[in-house]
Amino acid sequence: MKKIALNLLVLLVLASFVLSACGGAAATEAPAATDAPAATEAPAATGAPSAGGGEGEVAIVAWPGYIERGANDPAYDWVTAFETETGCKVTVKDAATSDEMVQLINSGGFDLVTASGDASLRLIYGESVQEIDTSKIPSYNTIDERLQNAPWHTVDGKHYGVSYQWGPNVLMYNTDVFPEAPTSWNVVFEEQTLSDGKSNKDRVQAYSGPIYIADAALYLMAHNPELGITDPYELNEAQFAAALELLSAQRQIASKYWGDYLVQVEDFKTEGFVAAPSWPLQVNLLQADGAPIASVIPSEGATGWADTTMMAANAPHPECAYLWLEHSLNPKVQGDVAAWFGSNPSVPSACDGASELFTADGCKINGYDSFDKIYFWKTPIAACGNGQSDCVTYDRWTEEFTKIVGQ
Repeated sequence: MKKIALNLLVLLVLASFVLSACGGAAATEAPAATDAPAATEAPAATGAPSAGGGEGEVAIVAWPGYIERGANDPAYDWVTAFETETGCKVTVKDAATSDEMVQLINSGGFDLVTASGDASLRLIYGESVQEIDTSKIPSYNTIDERLQNAPWHTVDGKHYGVSYQWGPNVLMYNTDVFPEAPTSWNVVFEEQTLSDGKSNKDRVQAYSGPIYIADAALYLMAHNPELGITDPYELNEAQFAAALELLSAQRQIASKYWGDYLVQVEDFKTEGFVAAPSWPLQVNLLQADGAPIASVIPSEGATGWADTTMMAANAPHPECAYLWLEHSLNPKVQGDVAAWFGSNPSVPSACDGASELFTADGCKINGYDSFDKIYFWKTPIAACGNGQSDCVTYDRWTEEFTKIVGQ
C-alpha cells in the first residue's frame, strides 16, 4: 500500500490544480447552503434504455482518482480497455465536494456521477437522477449484499445507482504524540492535555462539511444516551441542538476545518496538527512519506462514505452509461480502484486477488472488516426512521454548520 500511496501522490498533485479550477471548498470554509427537498416519495423511473452498442461517449462526474486511464501511472488504467471494447469514449469532470457534484449534475450534459451518501438522496428527491434497471447490469448481484439495497441509493424499493467504493472516516493521529492509539473521539471534541504535556487546542481539525454534524451525533449516541439518538443522520430538534452545542464547543479547540485532502496532508506535515477525522487515503499518503501517522476507529464507531454511481435524469448517453455501470463492477476494476484510491471495493470478490495491484491484505489494510462499525453518510430528510416527519433536513444542517465554522 505504501507504493500505491506514492503513486497516488502524483495524482493528488495534479488533482489539486483541477480542484482549484473547479472551485472546491477551502479547508476553513463550509460549503454553500443547498436546499434538501422534503419529499417523502421517490420520483418515478424515467425508463432505462438497453445497453446496446452505445452512443460513442459517456461523461462522468467523479471524485479525483476514481476514473483513471493510465495518465498518472500506466499500471492504473480501467478506462482504455472499456473504450476499446465498447466504442464509448470516457470524459471525466473531477469534483472536490458533494455539493459540487450536485451542482454539476444539475447543470446538465453529464451521464453519471460517483455520489457519496450526503448527496445521493438530494439527487433522488430532486429528480436529478433516474431509477436504474438492474436487469441491464448483469453483475449487479455480485455487489456486497449489505450495499445492494442501501438506503442512500434505494428508495421505495427502487434502485437509483450502483455501489462503487466505500471507506470509513477514521481518526488519524500522530504516533509521537499518541504512543497508544486513542480509544475515543473525545481527543478532537473535548479540550484535554495530551501525552506530550500539551493541550490539544489548535492541534486538532474537524471536517468542513455539514454532514460532519453526524460525527457529533455519533459521539453523543455513546456518551449521552438519554438523548435517544439511534441514527446520527436522523435527528429531531432536541438531538440536533445537542449536536450543534458539541460542535460549537469543539470550534474553540479546532482551529481549522479540512475539505481538501491534499491540504490536510500538508497540515499534518507542517502545521503541527496531531489528530483529526480523515480518510485512509491521507493516512496512506502520510505513511508513505515517512510521517509518524496511524489511524483507528474509536470505540464510538465512525461515519463513512459509500459512493454510488448514479445516472443523470437526462443522461445524453444512457447506453454507454449502462455499459460503464457494468464495467465498474468488474472485480479487477474494483481492486484497481481500491488500490489507487485507498478505498474498499463494493464487490467482495475483488478482495481475493482479482487485481494484481490490490494485495492480498488490501481489504484488511483499507478497513474492509470495519463495515459494521460504520454509519454511512446519507442525506438528512424530514421523513426519518421514526415514522414521523420531524427530523431536521439537510438545508438546516448546512445553515447551522456554516454559522459554527464562522465563529
